[in-house]
Amino acid sequence: MASLQERLTDMIRPAVEALDYELWGVEFVRAGKFSTLRVYIDSPDGIGVDDCADVSYQVSALLDVEDPINAEYNLEVSSPGMERPFFSAEQMQPYVGETIAVELNVAQQNKRKFKAQLEAVEGDQLTLLVDNETLQVSMRDVKKAHLVPTFD
Repeated sequence: MASLQERLTDMIRPAVEALDYELWGVEFVRAGKFSTLRVYIDSPDGIGVDDCADVSYQVSALLDVEDPINAEYNLEVSSPGMERPFFSAEQMQPYVGETIAVELNVAQQNKRKFKAQLEAVEGDQLTLLVDNETLQVSMRDVKKAHLVPTFD
């Protein structure tokens, strides 16, 4: 059975793509009665407030009809931003050579949270450089990952 996040992604994707945006990812964060559904959208031209409002209107209407979440929640629509969260290994491919922050489901080499240089992405496998040591990680073992922006 698919997770709620996967079902929401499958449900929301057509509405976002119909508006000519890319659905970057969906996050549902349970926090008692203040749960949040975050929808990240992207576009080659960037994302502005009006873009988020347009998608929010469409997604909100869809969720009202489908009613996939049986709890109160707030809907947030935004761009992935400079610290873009990664939802798949495929999204990481353009960022090979960059620094990413990673949180694993289970510690590897006594590390669960760390910053690393993304060395390679092959299928679902990530090659990371952590403290001058190479670490192989499967994307399914990654709880969260995001880009660490650098400023020149």
